[in-house]
Amino acid sequence: MPSAAPPTHRATTHTGTPKQQLGQEKQPPAAQRVYAHVKQAVLERRYEGGMLLTEGELAEAVGVSRTPVREGLLRLEVEGLIRLYPKKGALVLPVSVQEVEDVVETRLLVEQHAVRRAVPVSDALVARLEELLQEQRTHAASGDLPAFSAADRGFHATLVQATGNQILTRLYDQLRDRQLRMGVAVMHAHPDRVAKNIAEHADILRTLREGDTDAAARAVHQHVSRVRHLVRGDERTGGQSDLRGSGQGDDRASGQGDDRGDGR
Repeated sequence: MPSAAPPTHRATTHTGTPKQQLGQEKQPPAAQRVYAHVKQAVLERRYEGGMLLTEGELAEAVGVSRTPVREGLLRLEVEGLIRLYPKKGALVLPVSVQEVEDVVETRLLVEQHAVRRAVPVSDALVARLEELLQEQRTHAASGDLPAFSAADRGFHATLVQATGNQILTRLYDQLRDRQLRMGVAVMHAHPDRVAKNIAEHADILRTLREGDTDAAARAVHQHVSRVRHLVRGDERTGGQSDLRGSGQGDDRASGQGDDRGDGR
């Protein structure tokens, strides 16, 4: 069996720093940059549901050729954020009412269990939740909705992580992208939800401090259910919810009015 080749020595400066570290750090692969660019824009609602993205526009925006654009978009299609149309582009899929229902139902099952497990609450958990509440107030004051949504989601994720159940935590983490996207959309459509979310989080924390398990579970139920109620409210008034977008993207992409809906 041939012996392993001796390790190669990297050229260094007199301080021992590799040459490659002296210049700009190596960028991620082109397809990964396209994937990250589009995904972040969708989650932050810069690319809204119903918007048609072309390969040429994305290649120019990211500074790559069209081949890695296709690779990055294929990953996003698997994740259910877009639908590809050959020779036309990628349609950003709106958030469907059913998706909202499914996410809310899953969150209620997980988060109500988590707050019941959290009592009696530890000092470390209280301190972390207070820190996240302050982050939300800071982002609310600056009007940074994506950052606010991330801190909002972090508040809930911290409660789930506190259960110590790794399987439950991984399950909850799978909801992350959908939570962030819905959070930004709800606050764009209902700006008053920013202050209300902070107040409701403070109420959840208060009930945990008081050791009132049932009150904490009720507070979580009322808070998490708000998204469902907001979407249903849009349905009752006949308005088009900003959660779902214009709903006309399929027609523009396919060139005809079919009945496939949003495909989610």
